[in-house]
Amino acid sequence: MTQAQTFPDHALGPREELFKYDTHYTLLGTAHVSKASADEVRHLIQSGEFDAVAIELCPGRLTSMKDPDALAKMDLFQVIKAGKAGMVAANLAMGAFQQRVAEESGIAPGEEMKAAIEEAEKQQIPILVIDRDIGITLKRVYRSVPWWQRMNLISGLIASLVTKEKVSADEIERLKQGDVLESTFNEFAEQSEHLYQALIAERDHYMALRLAQENGDSRFKRVLVVIGAGHLKGMSDNLRGHLPENPSEQLTLLEQVPPGSQWTRFIPWIIMVLVLAGFAIGFSRNTDLGLQMVLDWVVINGGLAALGALIAKAHPVTIIGTFFAAPFTSLNPTIGAGMVAAGIEIAMRKPTVGDFSKLRQDVTEMKGWWHNRVSRTLLVFMLATLGSAMGTYIGGFRIFGQLTGG
Repeated sequence: MTQAQTFPDHALGPREELFKYDTHYTLLGTAHVSKASADEVRHLIQSGEFDAVAIELCPGRLTSMKDPDALAKMDLFQVIKAGKAGMVAANLAMGAFQQRVAEESGIAPGEEMKAAIEEAEKQQIPILVIDRDIGITLKRVYRSVPWWQRMNLISGLIASLVTKEKVSADEIERLKQGDVLESTFNEFAEQSEHLYQALIAERDHYMALRLAQENGDSRFKRVLVVIGAGHLKGMSDNLRGHLPENPSEQLTLLEQVPPGSQWTRFIPWIIMVLVLAGFAIGFSRNTDLGLQMVLDWVVINGGLAALGALIAKAHPVTIIGTFFAAPFTSLNPTIGAGMVAAGIEIAMRKPTVGDFSKLRQDVTEMKGWWHNRVSRTLLVFMLATLGSAMGTYIGGFRIFGQLTGG
C-alpha cells in the first residue's frame, strides 16, 4: 500500500511523504543554490526522525565532494588511454559553470548535499547514494540526440566558458529547481524528448530503483530523500508505481551506454586501406607521383595535428613529436595522434599536485585551461586528435585528386 501527501505550506522546499511497503519516505525537493535549503536539510536530520538519508549524488560525485583532493590521485594518461578525456573535460566545464554561480550568488551549488552528508555522519545515519554515475548520464545524453545536434551540446559547454557575461537570474533559478546537468542542457532538454528522457526522466526512475535496491528488506523505516526540486514529481510518481522485487535488471539497463552506429567503427580501417591503396597505385604509375603523395600526406596530416597541439600551447617537443606521429597513427586505427601527443606532453610537463588542486578553480576562465598542466594536456589530446582527423580527410582527398588528375 502506498500513500502520498504533499506539504507545500510549512516547508521551505516542496516535500512529499510516501508510505511504500513498510517504509516512510520523506522526499525533500531542494534548491541547489540556496542556504535555506541547506539549513532545512540540517534541521530535518538533526530532528532524529530518520534512520537513513538518501542523496541525489553518484559515488564519484560523493567522493569528490568528501575528498576535494581526489583529482590529484587521477592517472591522467590512463584517463586519456581509456577514452575518458572528453568526459573529464565536460565535467570540468560544468564544474566551471558551478563555480561561476557560486561566485555570483554567494553560495556554492550542492551545499544542501554537503549538509546532508555532514549531518548524517554526525548522527551516524547511513547515507544512500542513489543517482546514476554522471559519466554514464552524459554518455546517454550524447548518444540520445541525432549526430547533427551533438555539436550544439558541445558548443553549449564551450560557450559557458568563453562568455564573460554574468550568470543570469534565470540560470540561477533553473539551477535552484534542478541541477547543473539540467541547467547546462535545459534549452536542449525542452526541445528534445530523447534528451529529456536521458537527462531527467531516466534519472527519476533510476533513483527510485536505487531506493528499492538499498531498502529492499525495509530495514530503514524512515528515510529522508534529498533531491533537486525538479526531480520531486518524477521520483514520487516512480515510487508510488510498481517497483520490482529485484531492481538490478532495470538498473543495469539504465546504466548501459547505447552503442554507436556499427558502421562507424569500420571507417578508420576503410580509410587506412584506401590511403595505402592510393600510395600503391601512385608508385605503380610513377615513383615521383608516389613520393609526392606520401609527402603531401605527411605535411597535411602531421601539419594539422601539430597545429592543434600548437593551439593548445603544447611543449615544442610535443608539437614536433605530434607532427611526425600523426601521419602514421592515422594509418593505425588502434592508436591516435592525440594519445601520442598527450603522452609526450605529460612526459615533458608532468602535472604537479598543485595543478590538480587548482584545476577546478583554473578552468573557471578560458585562459585557465591553457595555464593548468592537467587541463592543457586534455586540450593537447583533443586538439591534436581533431587536427589529425581533419588532416586524414583533407590528405585523403588530396591523394584522390592526384590519382584522378584533379
